[in-house]
Order: sequence, then structure tokens, then C-alpha cells
Amino acid sequence: MANITVFGKGNMGSAIGGLFEKSGHKAFYLGSGEQAETIGDMVILAVPYPAVADILDRYAADLDGKVVVDITNPVNFDTFDDLLVPADSSATAAFSKKVPTARWVKGFNTTFAATLASGQVSGREKTRVMLASDDAEAKALLTDMLVDSGITVLDAGGLKRARELEAFGFLQISLAAQEKISWTGGFAILD
Repeated sequence: MANITVFGKGNMGSAIGGLFEKSGHKAFYLGSGEQAETIGDMVILAVPYPAVADILDRYAADLDGKVVVDITNPVNFDTFDDLLVPADSSATAAFSKKVPTARWVKGFNTTFAATLASGQVSGREKTRVMLASDDAEAKALLTDMLVDSGITVLDAGGLKRARELEAFGFLQISLAAQEKISWTGGFAILD
């Protein structure tokens, strides 16, 4: 059993923590302004993109050697028209430069909380989480820790694939915000 620190008590943080709990792990949730006494074996950044900088500033030393999963989509929520990171980078790549001693993984950003909680996209297809990282061991560990969670995991490649995952997440969010798809739906990845 591993201890998971989930920064964020919202729908995504609760849904992701719940997946780890289904697989027999313990999730600890931290809301805005709450202080962690200890950091778990794995860290989930289930907060809005702008909130991550403060977490990294406060906990940089505690994240040394930990698997840190960035679920953010750096969407410009003022316009819903662009991502807030350079076109040749990603939020995760930028975060990894701030805390290079962490083992960075991009994941969970192409799924909605409802699909994680139910294990299904639109009640029809199994939810699949895509992961991107240059740390193959970290991706394998995360995949193993979710084996009994009710979802499946797909290795999307190296950390440079985080940019495409963020664009994919952005498209899904913008479609849902326009009510063209539901928040219980989204994209399903089929074998």
C-alpha cells in the first residue's frame, strides 16, 4: 500500500484519489491553503494550472525523488482560445524545470472527473488515462498502482507528448464548456 498526496479536493482530486483507494492505497487530500505535514510516496497535482507554482515553491525539497503527476491543462479560461504555455512546450515540462529532482508524469488531464469516478466514458466505453513521461519506471509504477481501479492506462510516450495531451484536454474542455459534449462524456480510446 502506498500513500498518495493529492493537492486538490475538487472533483478531479476526489476522483483520482478514489481510484488509488479502490486499488488499496491511501489518499491524503490537501485543499487550498492547507499545509502538508508529510508528502506521500506519490503526489497528484489536481489543482488549476496557476496554483501549481505555489505548491512547487513550498514543497520543492519534499518532492525530491517522488513521482509527481501533473493533471493540469493550462487553458486560458478568459478566452477559451489558447493554452498558456509556449507552443513547443507543456505545463509539465515547465514544472519539471522548477523541480528537476521529481519524477514527472503527465496524466489524467484528458479525462473528466465523472468518467474517472464511473470508469466509463458516456456510460459506454471504459475510461482510459494516458500518461506521458521520460521516466518509464514512474509510468509503470503509476500503472501498477491503478490496476484494480476500474480504469485502464495507456503509455503515450515521453514527456514531450505532454503538449499533445494538454491540447487534447483543452479541446475536450472547450467542447464541454460549449455544451457540445457532456461532462460525463469525452473522448474514448479504443484498442
